[in-house]
Amino acid sequence: MNKIMVVAAHPDDEILGCGGTLLKHICQGDELYVLILGEGITSRTSVLQQEREKRVNILESAVKKVGHFMGWKKLFTFKLNDNRFDSIDLLDIVKIVEKAKEEVNPQVVYTHHFGDLNIDHRITHEAVVTAFRPLAGSSCRRILTFETPSSTEWATPSSSRSFMPNIYVDITDTIERKCKAFEIYESELCVYPHPRSVKALKAAAQYRGIQVGMEYAEVFSLVRELL
Repeated sequence: MNKIMVVAAHPDDEILGCGGTLLKHICQGDELYVLILGEGITSRTSVLQQEREKRVNILESAVKKVGHFMGWKKLFTFKLNDNRFDSIDLLDIVKIVEKAKEEVNPQVVYTHHFGDLNIDHRITHEAVVTAFRPLAGSSCRRILTFETPSSTEWATPSSSRSFMPNIYVDITDTIERKCKAFEIYESELCVYPHPRSVKALKAAAQYRGIQVGMEYAEVFSLVRELL
């Protein structure tokens, strides 16, 4: 049994990026811990403060329902301002990640890719790599980054920052449950052909699977593995 930890910027990123893989971990008997750093919604609305708080609470309630549906061992949530992680000292975010790390002591960590368009994703990646630096005695043996629809693929193409997957996970047996988990995030669902629609989510997994002879797959870029 391994302890698996996901560090995501916003509610739903964890399902979009690696939901099918997380379900496989749970089926294998692994314990799953999820840290969500931001509230994930206020940058998209200019409504009154009372309504903003209501929408934040709705999204927070949704992530708790997703955790129950998925079978997470524990959920850690913070409410850093959406798309404003760059207004916070990086050290403060690192300390949030470190505190969860010290409680969980995971062997495997999943997080965002460093080249994503979304600023919160990029800072989350930096905080995770900093918090999980390979010191003697560290429990973490593997760090992987995932692609996040409407962020990873929308970044400016660059040979040094583009997402280049080198690990493919067969999620044929878990794709339907991943989609059902995503549907719990009602406020985040978009209409096809938006990348954050259920139809597009399945199409993306099918495309990744086709690349390596699988029906559906999730892909990752390996940051570090200690053997």
